[in-house]
Amino acid sequence: MTTAPWTGMMPVDDTALAVTDTGGTGIPVVYLNGQFATQGYWRRVIADLGPAWRHITYDERARGRSKRSSDYSFQVAVRDVDAVLEARGIDRAVLVGWSYGANIAAHWASANPGRTIGAVLVDGAQPYDWLDEAMEQRIRKLFRRMGWFLPLLRPTGLAPRMTAGQQADSNIEIGKLSRVDVLGPVLDAITVPTRYVIASGTSFGSRGDEQERIRSGLDAVTARNPHIRISAKVPSNHGAILRKDFHAVAGAVREVAAL
Repeated sequence: MTTAPWTGMMPVDDTALAVTDTGGTGIPVVYLNGQFATQGYWRRVIADLGPAWRHITYDERARGRSKRSSDYSFQVAVRDVDAVLEARGIDRAVLVGWSYGANIAAHWASANPGRTIGAVLVDGAQPYDWLDEAMEQRIRKLFRRMGWFLPLLRPTGLAPRMTAGQQADSNIEIGKLSRVDVLGPVLDAITVPTRYVIASGTSFGSRGDEQERIRSGLDAVTARNPHIRISAKVPSNHGAILRKDFHAVAGAVREVAAL
């Protein structure tokens, strides 16, 4: 059955999410954004895959064109995937997540194998104990410093409609959820085809080889779970991967869908 294209605001809980569905008859692909990113980041991946696929993008709470909420927790971000799929009448889909969105995709795929065709995790969902008290304070200090100009960026869509404190809390929460003893069991429970596309070098706020050490945690993940493989290690860094290495991401989508 052909689904008509649709773009609009989808009510959920105390907010509304900006959703775009290209429609069609192809395999549905749901794109999960980086922590404070918007759905526009996926345009090159979507163009590479083309109209044979059904592309569903949305802005998470208080990001992009979506409305503010009283709850920005990771648990709610995972639950919003259910809300989007239900609203668009989608039973099964490929999930593609970058950074924070990779964590959402991993959790959702792990908990919903019957509804997940496959998952592509783009430089995220990497189990590593990188958050300690010193790092937590560094994160809070960073967002406090950024607090004065973040409101200036909000009209452009380059910053979420969240306070600096809320953004710091979200960053710290994902650090806790990325710990080996927390994220490891989630990844071990995945039973659908899952592919990583990992970047090189640093990311915003990281120092030295921190990011590469975090990525090294994937070796143990792929050794334990035969459903999970690394599709590509690309030369671009964390922030540029969707812009410079979108071909690799699109290739991983084709790979999991074919399996």
